[in-house]
Amino acid sequence: MNQYPSPGPGDPWQQPRQDPSTGWNPAPEYGALEPYGSPGGGYVPAPTGPAAGSVEEPLLSTIGDIAITRNTVITPGGRFPIRGTVWTVTDMSRTESNIPVWAIIVAILFIWACLLSLLFLLVKDRKTTGHIQVTVQGHGHYHAASIPAAHPGLGAQINQQVNYARSLAA
Repeated sequence: MNQYPSPGPGDPWQQPRQDPSTGWNPAPEYGALEPYGSPGGGYVPAPTGPAAGSVEEPLLSTIGDIAITRNTVITPGGRFPIRGTVWTVTDMSRTESNIPVWAIIVAILFIWACLLSLLFLLVKDRKTTGHIQVTVQGHGHYHAASIPAAHPGLGAQINQQVNYARSLAA
């Protein structure tokens, strides 16, 4: 008795073997599969330079994973013209300020030695959490980038970058 079902004639492993030279290779822009003995270790990436005959524009700014050139917006979803795009910034970050635990402990331990130890309670610890969302839409494309807020001034910096992109889009 066999525990495996008998394969049918339409199953892929029952198909006749194909010539290995006509095997699967990804599209040319992704590179090519090479044998493991090759110096690339089995995968040779495609060249990343500009195509022959094209002029590559320099990047003017990057906002998260959105890159901006003078005439183009480059997102992971594709490239499209910057002229006529709509940019939106939503700041969802917040900065909290509290007294650190070590300052409270020092103030309690030295309260009898000197009343100046109460000055330790004036120490503040600031922590910024959240993210800033930047969206760009236009020409049938929409992309949203979420940038983690690392410091309180990051919102103003991203607003300046988006205002620059808006000036290029006008």
